[in-house]
Amino acid sequence: MAARKKARRTTHRSVAGKKLYAVRDAKGRFKDIQTYERAHRADLAHRTKGERKAAKKRAAKKRAAKRKKH
Repeated sequence: MAARKKARRTTHRSVAGKKLYAVRDAKGRFKDIQTYERAHRADLAHRTKGERKAAKKRAAKKRAAKRKKH
């Protein structure tokens, strides 16, 4: 199975002057156009695998400490 190529973003400006991200598919065609502000906020809200793993580990540690206390 061939590895999927990551969708790239290119930046543009709207008529109003807002920064835009043009999301492209693997073939390079426009798939979606988003404002930079919304796309950036979504990127920040997205948790990476490492962050999810660390949060799971912290939660397990917290539960173990709570169980030990009682």
